[in-house]
Amino acid sequence: MFTGLIQDTGTIVSITPNKEGREFVIRTNLVNEIKIDDSIATNGVCLTATKIEGDTYFCQAIPMTLEKTNLGKLQAGQRVNLELSLRAQDRLGGHMVQGHVNGVGQIIDIKDLGKTWEFKIQFPQNLRKYMILEGSIALDGISLTIARLNESDLTVAIIPHTLEKTTLGTKKIGDSINVEVDMVAKYIENFLTRSNDSRSNEWAKNFGP
Repeated sequence: MFTGLIQDTGTIVSITPNKEGREFVIRTNLVNEIKIDDSIATNGVCLTATKIEGDTYFCQAIPMTLEKTNLGKLQAGQRVNLELSLRAQDRLGGHMVQGHVNGVGQIIDIKDLGKTWEFKIQFPQNLRKYMILEGSIALDGISLTIARLNESDLTVAIIPHTLEKTTLGTKKIGDSINVEVDMVAKYIENFLTRSNDSRSNEWAKNFGP
């Protein structure tokens, strides 16, 4: 579990294809806090550290992860947003982020407003039902608030600190971005769907043919 507050931007040292997908070697200032088997959100994707070597750690992305997220488009030398998993005593400064990306969006506009920036993101249509105005969204693992919301795109406001401390400062129009919706919305959908199914089954049993 994560909070969407980025702790470091690591650098991809190498990417090696293998039968399990691709192995990433990432250099980060957080390496002294990482142990083998730790979960690390990498651009919002929960990956497991498999090896520690100097100031780098190794992690594996399976084919499904590469297809479902933008990790498959990454190249050696690029920076990635990193966050270590939440500890029970930590402050929850962002929102509850699972590291389970729901889809890949695309940056369609970036506006420099002087003291802030606005990023407009086009998202997969099936994710719209999980979003509300001023609700939480994780973009490449960054906990952000939806400032404007349409049927196929959303806008988030970015302060200078976030732009500097994450990979958003390197993003440009047309770039892909991982999207994870608020997990609470998904739980509510599941509860309502199952409740409706149960009522329908009960009605059919009592009153059906």
